[in-house]
Amino acid sequence: MLSLLGFLLVAFIKPYYRENRLKTIDNMINKIEVDLLEKSNTSDVEGTNRFIASNNACVIIYNQNGNRIYRSDSLGELCMLDETISINDSKIVVDSQPKEVIELLNKENVLNISLNSPITGNEMLIYGKKISSNLVNYYLVLNTPLELLESYINFILEQYLFVSIIIIGVAFFVAFILASRITMPIVKMRKEANKLADGDYDVHFKENDSYTEINDLANTLDDATKKLSKVDELRKDLVANVSHDIKTPLTVIKSYAEMIKDISGEDQIKRNEHLDVILQETDYLTRLINDMQEYSKMQAGYIELNKSNFDLKDIVNTVCKLLNSLIQEKKIKLKKNLNSVIIYADELKISQVVYNFVSNAIKHSNDSGTITINIKDDENFVRLEVIDNGDGISSEALPYVWDRYYKIDKKFKRNENSTGLGLAIAKAILEGHNANYGVESKLKEGSMFYFELSKDYENEKE
Repeated sequence: MLSLLGFLLVAFIKPYYRENRLKTIDNMINKIEVDLLEKSNTSDVEGTNRFIASNNACVIIYNQNGNRIYRSDSLGELCMLDETISINDSKIVVDSQPKEVIELLNKENVLNISLNSPITGNEMLIYGKKISSNLVNYYLVLNTPLELLESYINFILEQYLFVSIIIIGVAFFVAFILASRITMPIVKMRKEANKLADGDYDVHFKENDSYTEINDLANTLDDATKKLSKVDELRKDLVANVSHDIKTPLTVIKSYAEMIKDISGEDQIKRNEHLDVILQETDYLTRLINDMQEYSKMQAGYIELNKSNFDLKDIVNTVCKLLNSLIQEKKIKLKKNLNSVIIYADELKISQVVYNFVSNAIKHSNDSGTITINIKDDENFVRLEVIDNGDGISSEALPYVWDRYYKIDKKFKRNENSTGLGLAIAKAILEGHNANYGVESKLKEGSMFYFELSKDYENEKE
């Protein structure tokens, strides 16, 4: 920008100055002419002396008798009215040849000649005019430069260059400070990102002394790092748990098959006991594979809902009957506060959700504990709550209980009645129904799992 401005300054300063000087000359001549026409004696013309001097010109005025009545000179030795000049093939010295000047202006009336100064070589204007006022004629001759002197131009360019250097210096300094505050955090982020790419999650992108946008980016990357770390941890847990879930029953099946072959093959009672164990483990593997397949389909969006009208209270009672043996085994007290509410949903999948909620409550309840199941009938929706008084869940672990294979206790403990995918499947089913769901829990106080379904009947759909 400075270079462009400098080029424009050099290219247009002379034409601009010339145009401006022509306007100024017109103003000077008009002012002198008005003074001569309005005032009765020529001595009043000297009131324009200061104006002429301030505009860098020299002026001579003759009356009709050839007497010089006024002279103003601010050019000094540069004034060409004291020099011999060529006008219409005649050589005249304006200051010492008034008759020739008068004769020339009587013929031409207006004289406008451009000459080059013999001293500076710059273009100069010689302007002459015959002015009639109150039956008296005046003859005005003016000389002024039309171009800036080279010394003036050089001075302006030197000042411009000096100012440009200062501006460029300040700009470099400011740019360096800004670049440092912008690029240094980004360089650090790149280094931390390389560590993250290598699997090192102990990285930090936060920069305290930086711009808001960079801080926002750093916060986003820190949050993403935490989530990636959690995902990696869940992945490792998933691999370990699935491997354990598959390896353990396979080991048991192999062991009991060998026992049947080597020991109990002829003993029908022992053989049947061993076969029952093999069948039990095979059933567990079947449930695990089915749950994994169902969960994968749901995650991929292949969830089909066969909706119908049914009473949610009947679903809860049916699930409680299925889990009655486990409830009695742990001597759990079951409280049910159920309202009969008809909902429009997939009966089989909602049954699966209720089953997972209740079985999860049983698993995490203490012996002789209490489980409360509530069905609340609101005007627009129905809410189901399953509450236990077990150990509860910490606030740090609470957001992850819906993740597949997430375990609050990282020590793996196999549950014969659970594949570890129950809550993850329940989450997918509820989201497929556009249901509101969640969990509330406090350590040592128990947990409450709930969902809310819209009361939307089939006849209203139609």
